[in-house]
Amino acid sequence: MVRIRMNFKRSTTSMAIVIMALSLVSMASIQQDVFAQTQGMAITATADRGSDVITVTGKTVSDVTDVTFRITSPSGNNVVAIDQVTPDGNGDFVTEFKISPLWKEDGFYTITAKQSIQQNSLYSLKVLVEVTNGMAEKTSATESNLTSDSFVTIKPSVTRDIGLEIYADAVIGSTTIEITGSTDRVSADITLTVTAPNGNVVSIDQVSPMLNGEFTSVITTGGPLWKQDGFYTVTAQQFDSPKYIASTEVDIQDGVVVPEFGTIAAMILAVAIISIIAISAKSRLSIMPRY
Repeated sequence: MVRIRMNFKRSTTSMAIVIMALSLVSMASIQQDVFAQTQGMAITATADRGSDVITVTGKTVSDVTDVTFRITSPSGNNVVAIDQVTPDGNGDFVTEFKISPLWKEDGFYTITAKQSIQQNSLYSLKVLVEVTNGMAEKTSATESNLTSDSFVTIKPSVTRDIGLEIYADAVIGSTTIEITGSTDRVSADITLTVTAPNGNVVSIDQVSPMLNGEFTSVITTGGPLWKQDGFYTVTAQQFDSPKYIASTEVDIQDGVVVPEFGTIAAMILAVAIISIIAISAKSRLSIMPRY
């Protein structure tokens, strides 16, 4: 009779351990869902050389909010077009802009796409499209802040068709950012400048493109200059022309790239530990069986 009671107690203890293990796995999954969730928006503007139509396609994770567009002239003094589209169920959207007599300036027009909730900006992206004599130059410009899982890839704000492109790749929680890109001019060095959210320059580097136009640089975060949380802007410049100036952004918190173990995860772990202690104290749970 005593043996039967002991086996039952061991069985109960084992079951409790299994339940606690499953609970911890579930909480870990919740934490991963919180921090590995896809976020952001991406837009691409395309046009054929000599065309009077510019097509903008994109994707957003917020498919319940309209995307508004605003196109400004190279001088920034005139708004030449506006539009508003509703993403489909997959978050995809598309719109077209016809170059009109309002586009009388030659140069790079800025297409701004925004999603807002109750006047609070959710996502905001910009791409440049070159227009000369009322016709578009060949364009394929992409801007993106979409993030997924633990790896962040930021698309270029200016593509190869316009001269210079850069990418910022970083593992979440890392203190290094790898900058890669390419240019169609290999005779001049490229200056990389990192600007903090408050406008302060925190890092400057200079790289020489290889014969194929590709270049790379590694930026280390952390330290007193990186103490402000928010989006740091990485700008690559080779010449004064907008064709050879590209920028992208990386989210930095506590000196690292989007920390993977934040406040919510810490709270979940704390609750799990407290639950284990409470259940253990109540049931006198022990890892080693008592004989």
